[in-house]
Amino acid sequence: MDRLDSRPRGIRYTGKPHVLEDVVVSWARGKLAEACTVRGIEFAPATTPHSAEGFAWLDLIHATDHGTLRTLEIDETRLNPSPEAYLARHAAGRISIVASGARGFGYALTEMAAAMRAGQYDFETDRTVEECPAVPVRGIARAFSSVDEDAGWFHDRGFWAEYLDELACQRFNRFHLAFGMQFNYGTIDPGLTDNYLAFAYPFLLDVPGHAVRVDGLTTAERDRNLEALRHIARETRRRGMTFSLGLWTHAYAFPSPTRHRYPIIGISDATHADYCAAAMRKLLAEVPDIDALTFRVHFEAGIREATQDAFWDPIFEAIADAGRPIEVDMHAKGVGPVLLEAARRRGLRVMLSGKYWAEHLGLPYHQTTIRARETARPVPPGETMSSLASYSRLFTRYGYADYLGEDAETDFIFRMWPGTQKLLLWGDPAFAAGYGRCSTFGGSRGVEFCEPLFFKGRKGGRLGARDPYVRNDLRLTGREWHKYRYTYLLWGRLLYNPDAAPETWQRLLRTDYGAAAEAVEAGLGALSRILPLVSVVHGVGGANNLYWPEIYVDLPISAWLHQQHYDKSYEWDNSAPQNWGRVSAFDPAMFYAINEYVRDVVAGTPDARHTPLEVAAWIDEMVAQGEQVIAVLADSTDGNGAQRRRTLIDMAVLVRLGRFFAGKFRAAVDYGLFQETRDRAAIGSAVRQLEAARSAFGEIAEVVDGVYQSDLVFGTELSEHGHWSMRLNAMDDDLRALRFERDGSRTDPEQTFARLSKTLRHKRAQLPWVRHEPRAFLRGAPHKVHLKVRESVDGAVLHARPVDQSARFARFAMTPDGDGFEATIPAEITGAGFPVMYYFELIVNGLGVLYPGFEKTLANQPYFSIHSTVWKDRHRCRTYR
Repeated sequence: MDRLDSRPRGIRYTGKPHVLEDVVVSWARGKLAEACTVRGIEFAPATTPHSAEGFAWLDLIHATDHGTLRTLEIDETRLNPSPEAYLARHAAGRISIVASGARGFGYALTEMAAAMRAGQYDFETDRTVEECPAVPVRGIARAFSSVDEDAGWFHDRGFWAEYLDELACQRFNRFHLAFGMQFNYGTIDPGLTDNYLAFAYPFLLDVPGHAVRVDGLTTAERDRNLEALRHIARETRRRGMTFSLGLWTHAYAFPSPTRHRYPIIGISDATHADYCAAAMRKLLAEVPDIDALTFRVHFEAGIREATQDAFWDPIFEAIADAGRPIEVDMHAKGVGPVLLEAARRRGLRVMLSGKYWAEHLGLPYHQTTIRARETARPVPPGETMSSLASYSRLFTRYGYADYLGEDAETDFIFRMWPGTQKLLLWGDPAFAAGYGRCSTFGGSRGVEFCEPLFFKGRKGGRLGARDPYVRNDLRLTGREWHKYRYTYLLWGRLLYNPDAAPETWQRLLRTDYGAAAEAVEAGLGALSRILPLVSVVHGVGGANNLYWPEIYVDLPISAWLHQQHYDKSYEWDNSAPQNWGRVSAFDPAMFYAINEYVRDVVAGTPDARHTPLEVAAWIDEMVAQGEQVIAVLADSTDGNGAQRRRTLIDMAVLVRLGRFFAGKFRAAVDYGLFQETRDRAAIGSAVRQLEAARSAFGEIAEVVDGVYQSDLVFGTELSEHGHWSMRLNAMDDDLRALRFERDGSRTDPEQTFARLSKTLRHKRAQLPWVRHEPRAFLRGAPHKVHLKVRESVDGAVLHARPVDQSARFARFAMTPDGDGFEATIPAEITGAGFPVMYYFELIVNGLGVLYPGFEKTLANQPYFSIHSTVWKDRHRCRTYR
């Protein structure tokens, strides 16, 4: 029912000048006024002449207005102090919004506007709504990757009005515009030509005292670029978001034989640092709405480690002299004490930003462990370019590393990189809420998502426009982000409040899908878990340019074949020769590698980790949920027809990707058993599983025929561009190899495969009734943990370590006590200066099971993490910046 059937004919608003005149509040009032106009409700200040009859009143009350709060019987001492929190009280036709900051007022007003547009705003029921942010930093990053695909939106004022409105209404509070991410290595990537806005300064500024310019760029175009940047920064801040400018490379030239499309003239190694510092000084003066600067500071930015201090110190000095506080966000890979000290020496506020799940969209929790190959290694003699990032601090590449110490002087946020799912629609409320609950892990401040289509056109890939569609009824005509509005909404609103009411996102679903909205929520949610799960368990490569499961470059199961594309990931990710059975998970503490699992099953010693067959079964359930919804959506005629068709196509692709990966996991397990037993029945089963997987992947090409571009370009590597139809030949080769090996094998007279298959299918124990209450520890003192159980448990092991990815887990056998088991985390772990993380391995009827483990949605953290009492006391009254 449309609750606005009983709406007032108008709303009058009141508030003190310092509230009403704030630019953010003014913007949010404008959004509410637009919604009122749509619904035929007059919206005006209280000073507008009117008759009182038929009007509702909206009072905007700052939390310092004590007299007003007492009249409303609101205890101001209990209000959340965050400037992003608000309280909305509805009583007797009057709506009172109380907040201590402009963002809080903005969130309350835009929520009211969204509900009103959807016809769901309730003017009659007396109620109080109070919300506050769960995650302090909630960011979106957008990259300028291609002058051909991105110049249009960069200069489009209408685009920015819509796009920034959407981000602010979904409660993102940080927008990062990234320049210089269109290639990986600023000094050693040959063949890359599109350098527009990469070394950004000369594309924006003329710096006095330096004759640096861009060949082929007119003065008018340079000035237009600067004005566009000014506009974007100003409009971002007007909506209550922090504006961060990303300068990801300071390399001004590439090695021969590469020729830039826009060569940089008038600069040399001798003048490089001085020019950059002078340019930074002018940039901050010309664009006063820059709040933060994001830098890639390791060797990939073009600065050798030996010269880091000399290069960055004058830049940090220029930032410190800007006359306003500017946050310096350093991409965490390879950051060491030299850079941190250089920033602190200038009194800068430093934020480190690390990757969430390598360069992929993974499960909501953070890695329990990193792989052994990602730990520190000796620096080779003579290494001058990348000793920190590639050797002694290698473990800083793909996670939080050792940056979450309780006494750390720098803040830390996570960045969800644009791997895994770059193109297809993503939307899962359970995972989005999981990101909200896990993004402050270990005292971190939040997360920044690289948006969909982030790297489209990267590395000079100009085979098509930014719009990925070729079918006219699906094209987005310069507003490609519209397809992903549901994705943005879930990320933003569930980072702000992981327990937000489902109505928060369901009203958009009803607009787009009508009567099928509920089904889409469930089905798309389930299908959206498939590729993040695959990314975590099948960790072929941490780099998004070498591994793209959405349009998967086939890694063979057969040991006879070799996929040359993945050679580049051997050194860092998995040992050669590489095939499916040898690939480890990104979290080897939680998930078995296939061959490792098979060997343990054959030996009769499997442990409690999740198996490839469990993962395949999880995917089957996700696929089944998605399939049910596709039928409902296909019969629907409600809502937005173009978006319904886009969603239907993407869900059909995800269903088939799920069948493909589930089949590959099962086929690889069977093939591993064949390698161990030489039983022909095992490889026969592997062939059947792989035939089904290949068939499912082949169907994708039919689903998307004439829908998407024939070559979807996100870069130049094989895993950065392509189409599903391009991947089939390699899959056919793998299938032929397995059939050939099957035909030359013999049946095992002892039927080893049939016997072991029962163990494989029934390995997992059920988690018994068990409870554990985590509590803060005394730093440097032994810390007892107790596990309460009611059912028969044969034994228990505690796994614990500091929240430091360079540290390894220690195992402690737990001792039975009156109602469960007990163990002690030793002082060397509690005294390391970090939070502590731990989980339990239980033995039930001879089988292992992990606790707390995963919930059905896979959206939870499968371990406990605790802080010291020192940290708890220090942060008890911490407010959000």
